[in-house]
Amino acid sequence: MAKAYTQAEFDSLMEKVEKVDIRVKEYLELAGYENWTRLYAPVNRGWKMTSNIAESINVSLVSARKLPIYDFLKEVRKMFGRWNCSNRKEATQTYTTIGKKYQEMLTLNEAMSTRMTVVPSTEYLHTVNDGGRNYTVCLLERKCVCGRFQFDELPCPHAWAVLKSKFLMPKEYCSNYYKPNTIVMTYDLPVYPLPDRNDWNIPEHVVEEVVLPPKWKRPSGRPKKKRDKTLSELLQSKNQHSCSIYGGGHNKRTCRNAPRNK
Repeated sequence: MAKAYTQAEFDSLMEKVEKVDIRVKEYLELAGYENWTRLYAPVNRGWKMTSNIAESINVSLVSARKLPIYDFLKEVRKMFGRWNCSNRKEATQTYTTIGKKYQEMLTLNEAMSTRMTVVPSTEYLHTVNDGGRNYTVCLLERKCVCGRFQFDELPCPHAWAVLKSKFLMPKEYCSNYYKPNTIVMTYDLPVYPLPDRNDWNIPEHVVEEVVLPPKWKRPSGRPKKKRDKTLSELLQSKNQHSCSIYGGGHNKRTCRNAPRNK
């Protein structure tokens, strides 16, 4: 439902959820569709709704957490500086029309459009037949009834079929956010190094500030470093140990039904 492109797709999935447990539907309604769905969001959220960047930062700072607060913040600043520099260097060395990730998606959409037929209605309005189902594509508004063209801001397979029939280049219908110049601008602002601590110009009211210890007491025992995994992560890790041939709770090496070499 979070990734649904059309209202019909969203409603169909919501009906399935309601049949399983109506309380889940009520919870999602209370949370507000605009906060977690692509379809109802007031802004274009893109493809991902994830906390991966936060997880990457947490993993990178495991050893730094043992340091005093000043040294910890210094390590955080240096880490972000390295990441910013590395990402900018990679972006400046991108010589394709759009970024690598989006170029791969564009290539996949082109491959899916090979067997579609296009019937023009006007210069910009076209009907695309995809496996017996018709889709309307408007190049002027950059929209398709499948929803992907306007949400992804990248030619969907149906839009690709229209572009090929008119001998048009897809880069003109891709968002500027996917182009190398825009990606470079994302990392254009550097993370400036701090001067030596002896050269700091600290205001008088900051020097006189007394930092009190925290009010809460540290619980007994060693503090936990690893976070609790979600259900989806536990299921994924569990499936990694299943047999690639027949599934189940064994691996390929111990599978009794695997073909043996003579």
